[in-house]
Amino acid sequence: MEAVLKKEITDLGYDITTVEDGRVTFIGDDEAICRANIFLRTAERVLLKAGTFHAESFEDLFQGTKSIAWEEYIPQDGKFWVAKASSIKSKLFSPSDIQSIMKKAMVERMKKSYGVEWFEEKGSSYPIRVFLYKDEVTVGIDTTGDSLHKRGYRTLTSKAPITETLAAALIMLTPWNKDRILVDPFCGSGTFLIEAAMMAANMAPGMNRSFLSEDWKNLIPRKCWYDAMDEANDLVDQDVKVDLQGYDIDPEIIKAAKSNAASAGVEHMIHFQQRPVNALSHPKKYGFVITNPPYGERIEEKKNLPELYRQIGERYKALDAWSLYMITAYEDAEKYIGRKADKNRKIYNGMMKTYFYQFMGPKPPKRKTGDSVEN
Repeated sequence: MEAVLKKEITDLGYDITTVEDGRVTFIGDDEAICRANIFLRTAERVLLKAGTFHAESFEDLFQGTKSIAWEEYIPQDGKFWVAKASSIKSKLFSPSDIQSIMKKAMVERMKKSYGVEWFEEKGSSYPIRVFLYKDEVTVGIDTTGDSLHKRGYRTLTSKAPITETLAAALIMLTPWNKDRILVDPFCGSGTFLIEAAMMAANMAPGMNRSFLSEDWKNLIPRKCWYDAMDEANDLVDQDVKVDLQGYDIDPEIIKAAKSNAASAGVEHMIHFQQRPVNALSHPKKYGFVITNPPYGERIEEKKNLPELYRQIGERYKALDAWSLYMITAYEDAEKYIGRKADKNRKIYNGMMKTYFYQFMGPKPPKRKTGDSVEN
């Protein structure tokens, strides 16, 4: 996942400084905060790094936090708190203690800076997120607010939805592009197809939502947000031609998927249809199936899985030169599909261990200059 996000950030024109588990750090100005929030498809949130230090005791944590120039980030009326603390392989591990000690240290620093004894905290919000790893503390200010996977289009979801950011990352891990057919036979609320349509139309994922740091008048001029949004609007290509198809056996879920696609502004790009997986077929070659099939969250559902995955395998085998990419927690998927995946990545979807099985079809022949070839 980090490799996908790293490429996205590089494509936006920014220099990466470090890549760690679950985090990519890059250098940027105030405009970069706006562009990263609006354009990044696979990030969960964008943090403004306030400082790093070593801490093995609560006194170290207090002094390290106090040494950060909070007055450069948070105005006197700003609302500030440590929204989340996480600790891995560190001597300090209690999130609630870390949060309260850091808040006290911030107050001490800002009392001195602003010459006041009390903060009303009635202004804009500046939530702090802190990560401790092997006693190294990284402190960030959350610029995003609601997580970036909340694009604003998904008002209705199916039983086991995949997040928008994970769906986008999984698509980017495949060679799919807008010239190739894409089918999701278990489309649920339509997330894979909507994300693919937005990519094809060059629609920035953050175009239809707001961000916490839009209120940070002291740090980010409004013009930066207007410029980033103008850039996003200028890039949209609503006339792009794509073949995106979503199927589900539940007619209510198909209605929800259509509604979500309409909210995202891509309903004209996707064909949704009530159809079981055993009716999956397509006359053309070199297409993609990218899907999140059921994997038996409930005991009574597990007994149906062998037959379901056997059907997936049969229908995939009948497709001519297609590729199949599938995320599932079902460990016997390959056995019943009837072939070993060419690649298999272990991915945590929330707290659940899942597998991203990749069955790769052949590449289509390269077009000769002057030829008109349909994929």
